[in-house]
Amino acid sequence: MVEEENVVFVGNKPPMNYVLAVTAQLQSEKKQVTIKARGRAISRAVDVAEIVRRRFVTDSKIKEIKIATEELEAKGGRRVSVSSIEIYLTRE
Repeated sequence: MVEEENVVFVGNKPPMNYVLAVTAQLQSEKKQVTIKARGRAISRAVDVAEIVRRRFVTDSKIKEIKIATEELEAKGGRRVSVSSIEIYLTRE
């Protein structure tokens, strides 16, 4: 079970903001960090995971990737499907 403090939610900020957050957690005593994103932020989350893995914490590995579709309620009561991703990074 992943603790909430080991989760980085990716949004609209520049990728390096999230890279620094993930790197800080992996270099502390955390063994695993989860990167979560929805919708258009999914590509940014993938970029963050790859930048961390290739440049900052080179001994980290992608343990698992989960993709899903979430049903949200939009304005006017409409139901909207939004894609989501969870990337689990672990450090050896």
